[in-house]
Amino acid sequence: MACKLAILLPGGLLLLATAPIFGHHSVSAEFDVNRQITYAGVVTRVEWSNPHVYFYVDVKDASGKATNWAFEGAGPNTLARLGWLRDSLKVGDRVTVIAYPARDGAAVASAREIRLANGRKVLVSVPLESNPRP
Repeated sequence: MACKLAILLPGGLLLLATAPIFGHHSVSAEFDVNRQITYAGVVTRVEWSNPHVYFYVDVKDASGKATNWAFEGAGPNTLARLGWLRDSLKVGDRVTVIAYPARDGAAVASAREIRLANGRKVLVSVPLESNPRP
């Protein structure tokens, strides 16, 4: 019995340690990283939580119809290292977001950068090595 436990325990621990790796998705699997689109609008909600921070922006099209876009950013720890605080982005803020749109056409995008109304540019995610920002 002790021999089986000595064999199974390390394998089981290794499997548990690598489980979070399998749960994370690739940006390019969900978003079209070959298309960077600029969106402008007003922040309606901010969700500061793991594994990604989400913020929502009402973006108006050419006819004036607003669509509430969900933007995915990095996780809270990464954003904190980039200089963000929980209240850096607030409901009502006017923003311009540079992002990769969802492949399925949904109103969801992976945010790369935000331009605040005061002109300040802030990273929302670490740039992709395979598609660096110009």
